[in-house]
Amino acid sequence: MSRQGGRGTESKKMYWYLPFISPSASLQLMNSELFTLTYGALVTQLCKDYENDDDVNKQLDKMGYNIGVRLIEDFLARSNVGRCHDFRETADVIAKIAFKMYLGITPSITNWSPGGDEFSLILENNPLVDFVELPDNHSTLIYSNLLCGVLRGALEMVQMAVDVKFVQDTLKGDSVTEIRMKFIRRIEDNLPAGEECCPFPFPWRLPMLSFQL
Repeated sequence: MSRQGGRGTESKKMYWYLPFISPSASLQLMNSELFTLTYGALVTQLCKDYENDDDVNKQLDKMGYNIGVRLIEDFLARSNVGRCHDFRETADVIAKIAFKMYLGITPSITNWSPGGDEFSLILENNPLVDFVELPDNHSTLIYSNLLCGVLRGALEMVQMAVDVKFVQDTLKGDSVTEIRMKFIRRIEDNLPAGEECCPFPFPWRLPMLSFQL
C-alpha cells in the first residue's frame, strides 16, 4: 500500500491506495486501473493548484464538459443508437449503453419526477473512486465531478441542456453514489438552415476523441 501526496502542507494532499494488478489481468482491467490512478493524480494536482474544493469542483466539471462535447461523436459512431423521443429514452441510453461502454458499469435509473424531466442514476460501483480515501479537510470535494461535466457536455451537443449534480457519494459515507439529472430545455439555437432540432449532433463538426477503459 502506498500513499500519494504532494509537496506543501497537509491540506494540499490527496490519498488513494495503489492497486495490485496481476500479470494475468486482462488489458481492459489494466486500462481501468491505470485510468483510475491517472484520474486520481489529476484531482490531486488540482487540489494543489486551487485554494478550495469549490474551485476544484468547477475545474473538474469544466474538464468533463470539454471531454463530453468531443466524446459524443465516438459514442454515436460506436453505439449506433436511434433517435431518443423523450427524456426517459435518453436516460436508458446513458445508463445502459454509455456508462457500460466507457466505464464498464450499468447504473440503475430511479426517482423520476412526476413531470418526467428529472431522474437519478444510482452507481453501486464507481470505478473512479477505487483505491480512493478522501482526507477530512476535503469534505466538500466532489471527487467524481468530471462525470457531471461529461454528461452535460455530451447532451449539449445533442441539443439538450441539462443540470447534472452528485447528491450522494460513497466517498462521503453514503451507501451508493447518486447522480441527479434534470432536463432544462431543448437547445434550438444556431442550427443550420433546414435542420430540425434533434437528439443527435452533426458529428463532422466535432474532433474525434477515443475515451474507453
